[in-house]
Amino acid sequence: MPVYVYELLDTGDQFEIVQSMKDDALTRHPETGDPIRRVILSPNLGTKHTPGQEKARLSNDHVAKAGFTKYEKDKVTGKYNKVAGNKGPDQLAP
Repeated sequence: MPVYVYELLDTGDQFEIVQSMKDDALTRHPETGDPIRRVILSPNLGTKHTPGQEKARLSNDHVAKAGFTKYEKDKVTGKYNKVAGNKGPDQLAP
């Protein structure tokens, strides 16, 4: 069951309550009866994404194996040189 965050309207103190998704949001504190509101937060999703995996997936070898072409900008000339992949021209002009 999900954990919801509620806030006391008088003091702004927050607390968590475990309740079913099909239950209505509480309007009163379960112990004291004080008025409360549910706080909307971004979801906490458990994913397998890490910065190290992102770096590996964007490596030139991985990009080429996936069938994509990757270009990087030359800071001196401003042109884009192909660094990964077999398709497309070797250089692109801006």
